Amino acid sequence: MINLEARDKIKKRAIFTCIIFFSWVVIIFLRLIQLQIIDHPRLKAKVIAQNEDIILLNPTRASIYDRQGTLLAQSLPVYSVFYSAFSNEPWDSQWGRIQPLLTHLDIPSTKAEKIKERIKKKKSFIWIKRKISQEEAEQIKNMDLKGIFLKKETKRFYPLGKLAAQVIGKVDIDEKGLMGVEYKYNSFLAGQPGKSIILKDAIGRKYQEEILHYPTPGQNIYLTLDSVIQYLAERELSKTIEEFQAKWGTVIISYPPSGEILAMANFPTGDPNSASVEALRNIQWNAAIQQIISPGSTFKIITYAAALENHSVAETENFDCHQGYIQIEGTSHRVRDHHRFDVLSFPEILIHSSNVGMVQVAYRLGAANLCRMIQQFKFGEKTGIDLPGEEKGIFRPLEKWSKTSLPSLAIGYEIGVTPIQILQAINIVANKGHLIPLRVAKDKQLYEKLSGDKISPQRILSPATASTLLRYLIRVVKEGTGLTARLPGYLIAGKTGTAQKYDPELGTYTSSAHQSLFTGIIFHRSQPTLSMVVVIDEPQGLYYGSQVAAPLFRRIAEQVLRYLEIPPEKQQPSLVITAQQRRVD
Repeated sequence: MINLEARDKIKKRAIFTCIIFFSWVVIIFLRLIQLQIIDHPRLKAKVIAQNEDIILLNPTRASIYDRQGTLLAQSLPVYSVFYSAFSNEPWDSQWGRIQPLLTHLDIPSTKAEKIKERIKKKKSFIWIKRKISQEEAEQIKNMDLKGIFLKKETKRFYPLGKLAAQVIGKVDIDEKGLMGVEYKYNSFLAGQPGKSIILKDAIGRKYQEEILHYPTPGQNIYLTLDSVIQYLAERELSKTIEEFQAKWGTVIISYPPSGEILAMANFPTGDPNSASVEALRNIQWNAAIQQIISPGSTFKIITYAAALENHSVAETENFDCHQGYIQIEGTSHRVRDHHRFDVLSFPEILIHSSNVGMVQVAYRLGAANLCRMIQQFKFGEKTGIDLPGEEKGIFRPLEKWSKTSLPSLAIGYEIGVTPIQILQAINIVANKGHLIPLRVAKDKQLYEKLSGDKISPQRILSPATASTLLRYLIRVVKEGTGLTARLPGYLIAGKTGTAQKYDPELGTYTSSAHQSLFTGIIFHRSQPTLSMVVVIDEPQGLYYGSQVAAPLFRRIAEQVLRYLEIPPEKQQPSLVITAQQRRVD
């Protein structure tokens, strides 16, 4: 009996032991299944994360050149430092290890705190410092710090400094375009990134790097700008700003037949190599395409284009200029001339820039016809130049005009335009009534790819109207308000402008602040060779367009013509004009 009970106990113990054993076997088996099958992808990814880093390889950003091949922007090789945190090491141990490096690189305390927070979160990629010198990179290599890596990058460099800064623009720390051509053509300049994998050992040291695919470099871009012409324009503009203690100024020069911008000078400006806030602000503001101004008497070109196109006035007609003022119909407002005129012919009103005569021409023309011509010249629209940030100006539709609108618009008020729009307008006249798109990219196909439109002339004025208007504008320079723009031996057509600035606090135009303007065309052998617009904001002392802007036009034109080796004509130059449309390249 006792033996049976003993055997029964032994049997039960054996069964229990077997159950326990097989339970452990099942548990181990299930755990192996979990590790080898269920959790395998996650664990593999964790191991890879601890021992591998995927790094994007930035492509070399393409360079920017002027039309002659002068380098304007280039990316140079540099190094950047990053840290790869370890998930299996206490964060404070890692932090203590890299602190001497932060001190060595003069990392600010605020940035150091951000690095510490990222180490706490065990981030696998933490920037320490970007774009360091070759010398600093060598010093870091010699430190042989665990988890510290160097990445080859590039840094943008602008060899000509401030020259054409607003046109060329600037990039950010990752070499993405922020402004100017750098921004507008970023997709062409940037290229496509590559990818590499960095393998690390158990203590985080790099032992192998494998390139998965190489980066594709960007496309070099050649601009229409000529760096010499740009320099001449900037230098003379700066002198004028200083001489008249003006607030700002801009000069744009183009080749009318192609719409190519040869120079776009602005003051103030900044050096894109500088990291200062002031430099960045000045580069970002391109007055040539962003500043909205009253065009003043330069807008009389549009009024006369409308009068000629609509045959509103005969060329032989005379107008009584009322000894210097005229009452605006239905209002108490008067329009005055700066000089008293008695009787002026239709051409003489434009030649001598008579406001009183111009108002009478506008009344003969009518509001609808003037509005239509303003729209035909594309005022109130962007020119479409291949630069970012262009303003479209301010132009109210006809139904919102008041009793003062027709006479005010006729002399360049109640409208806001940009300097580039004035240049586009004078180019239409230069090109026998055709509008040719303005651009800064030398390659037509590149411009067309960006804009989505083909470069083709658009008829705005009849050849006859453009020819007659040119004759008048030549006389403006020969015998009218544009005398100070004359250059012996060169045929020049142009128009002065002096605009009172609008004071938003007073809600009206003020006589204490002006803008001085001149726009003109320079001909060589009867063909338009250069066009230019000059705007000077709030010159002190003298402020008329004939006193400030026109002399600046003349000085720049003289130097540019000398540089281009276009000599003065020995005989008095004249323009051979026919109504037949000439070919526009």
